[in-house]
Amino acid sequence: MKKLLTVLSLTMFLATLAACSTVEGVGKDLKSLGGSIEKEASKDDKAK
Repeated sequence: MKKLLTVLSLTMFLATLAACSTVEGVGKDLKSLGGSIEKEASKDDKAK
Protein backbone atom coordinates (compact mmCIF):
# COMPACT_ATOMS: atom_id res chain seq x y z
CA MET A 1 0.00 0.00 0.00
CA LYS A 2 2.85 2.38 0.84
CA LYS A 3 4.46 1.75 -2.55
CA LEU A 4 1.18 2.52 -4.35
CA LEU A 5 0.80 5.77 -2.42
CA THR A 6 4.37 6.75 -3.31
CA VAL A 7 3.83 6.02 -7.00
CA LEU A 8 0.54 7.95 -7.05
CA SER A 9 2.12 10.92 -5.26
CA LEU A 10 5.03 10.99 -7.68
CA THR A 11 2.68 10.76 -10.65
CA MET A 12 0.57 13.66 -9.37
CA PHE A 13 3.70 15.73 -8.74
CA LEU A 14 5.02 15.14 -12.27
CA ALA A 15 1.62 15.92 -13.79
CA THR A 16 1.57 19.20 -11.88
CA LEU A 17 5.02 20.12 -13.19
CA ALA A 18 3.94 19.34 -16.74
CA ALA A 19 0.81 21.47 -16.33
CA CYS A 20 2.85 24.42 -15.05
CA SER A 21 5.08 24.20 -18.08
CA THR A 22 2.08 24.13 -20.38
CA VAL A 23 0.46 27.13 -18.69
CA GLU A 24 3.74 29.04 -18.92
CA GLY A 25 3.93 28.30 -22.64
CA VAL A 26 0.37 29.46 -23.20
CA GLY A 27 1.16 32.66 -21.31
CA LYS A 28 4.14 33.33 -23.57
CA ASP A 29 2.05 32.67 -26.67
CA LEU A 30 -0.66 35.07 -25.50
CA LYS A 31 1.93 37.73 -24.72
CA SER A 32 3.39 37.36 -28.20
CA LEU A 33 -0.07 37.55 -29.75
CA GLY A 34 -0.83 40.71 -27.79
CA GLY A 35 2.39 42.29 -29.02
CA SER A 36 1.51 41.45 -32.61
CA ILE A 37 -1.95 42.96 -32.23
CA GLU A 38 -0.45 46.13 -30.75
CA LYS A 39 2.00 46.44 -33.66
CA GLU A 40 -0.76 46.09 -36.24
CA ALA A 41 -2.97 48.58 -34.41
CA SER A 42 -0.07 51.03 -34.28
CA LYS A 43 0.51 50.65 -38.03
CA ASP A 44 -3.18 51.30 -38.66
CA ASP A 45 -3.14 54.46 -36.53
CA LYS A 46 -0.09 55.80 -38.38
CA ALA A 47 -1.70 55.14 -41.78
CA LYS A 48 -4.65 57.43 -41.00
